Amino acid sequence: MPEAMRSEIRRTIARSGLDCVGLHWLLAKTDFHVAHPDPEVRRHTVDYLGHLARLCADLGGRVLVFGSPSQRSLMPGVSLEAATQHLHEVFSKLIPVLEATDTVVALEPLTPAETDVLTTAAETRRLIDSIGSPHVRLLLDVKAMSSEQEPIPQVILASASHIEHFHANDVNLQGPGFGAIDYAPIFGALNEVRYAGWVSVEVFDYAPGPERLARESIAYMQRIESDRG
Repeated sequence: MPEAMRSEIRRTIARSGLDCVGLHWLLAKTDFHVAHPDPEVRRHTVDYLGHLARLCADLGGRVLVFGSPSQRSLMPGVSLEAATQHLHEVFSKLIPVLEATDTVVALEPLTPAETDVLTTAAETRRLIDSIGSPHVRLLLDVKAMSSEQEPIPQVILASASHIEHFHANDVNLQGPGFGAIDYAPIFGALNEVRYAGWVSVEVFDYAPGPERLARESIAYMQRIESDRG
């Protein structure tokens, strides 16, 4: 994307009274892969993620949300241990660009139904700790945490020092307040760990309509916070 176009997009965001939090679905619809056995594929993946980090910074964003389940899942003949080593290599090599752009990769644990790599917050925290950079941190997603053995508030408390970003949604793939998940204990845990980052509503089922999803999700979360006093 040309520099002039990046500048115009950033101005449009500002004129609209919005903030660019970051970028999401980083590797969707690409052939890149962070756990590929071919080192050339991993090298090109690092280069591509570096371009995205620079784009994110140029747009005024900071967070690179790394979900991309298909582009991290196990490939034939690759063990989980080897895949984890590949992830360590890719994100470690990305750090110089993250430092230069002051951006952060937020690794997102996903459910076993979506991927077989980084399926729990604990597994993801271990990878983050092994990399050891403040530019590689954790994203927690309510839908994904619903598949954990521990209650969601406990996952949040255990992840206190790692959390960079937070996704609010429900197992029904709609927004907070549209399903059965009670957000009172979730927001209680976020407040207990003094989380001060963004809470982004991430939905996959838009049947109620995007405007209703946005409006009622915000209202529900505001009500939960208000009820907490």
